[in-house]
Amino acid sequence: MSEELPGIVVTGASGRMGQMLLRLIAESNVARLVGAIERPGHAWIGRDAGKAMGCAPLGVKVEDDPLEAFTRAKAVIDFTAPAATVEFAALAAQARLVHVIGTTGFSENDLKKLSAAARHAVIVRAGNMSLGVNLLVRLARQVAEALDEEFDIEIVEAHHRHKVDAPSGTALMLGEAAAEGRGASLDKVSDRGRDGITGPRQRGHIGFAAIRGGDIVGEHDVIFAGPGERIVLRHVAADRAIFARGALRAALWGQGRKPGEYSMADVLGL
Repeated sequence: MSEELPGIVVTGASGRMGQMLLRLIAESNVARLVGAIERPGHAWIGRDAGKAMGCAPLGVKVEDDPLEAFTRAKAVIDFTAPAATVEFAALAAQARLVHVIGTTGFSENDLKKLSAAARHAVIVRAGNMSLGVNLLVRLARQVAEALDEEFDIEIVEAHHRHKVDAPSGTALMLGEAAAEGRGASLDKVSDRGRDGITGPRQRGHIGFAAIRGGDIVGEHDVIFAGPGERIVLRHVAADRAIFARGALRAALWGQGRKPGEYSMADVLGL
């Protein structure tokens, strides 16, 4: 494969998204897989990434030194955990890499650290990398802007049993878009927990409900419920590969951009 193609490192190589990204990049004709990262002590360390997945060799060994791997790359794609992603962001900024972040569940302090890293490198961060979801986000904002508070907004999301955060990053993206459409701040109108005698629904609030079970890849509904009618915007992800393809697209899009924080809406021209 041409050495001119941008080299990409995948963090969290053994995870669901990590393995999918390894295969996608290795089979790609637009990028090169140059690194696969796992935490120290992981059983995959030192093994060929392909063999560790039970596939044909990929010619890239899994390692636990991200900075060394980053020196060989132009981009890193990161679907891990908030604490790990914050550390990777500092290293990616040091190496001036494009850092594509699909990790969710960040605290406000985490986000401040990512913003600091983005002063020195391109960061593309999104709760969801798919084209369809990012179109849904735009539609949610437009519909919320068009309807008044007579229409209650509820966001329902469903994911597999192994997902550790709720609401999902995508649900929060949708909630933020709907709140922006209403000219509100999501942290002031978000309603995430209903249990027991809650009293009537507060006008103008945006409600969230999370379903966890089985191997659901990802389903999101934005419900606008008004007097006598409902509008439902829906996205169903049937294949996790859509997120991997979106992440690779973001890694390529970021090449040559000025340092800063970007979203998939930027990548997709939305």
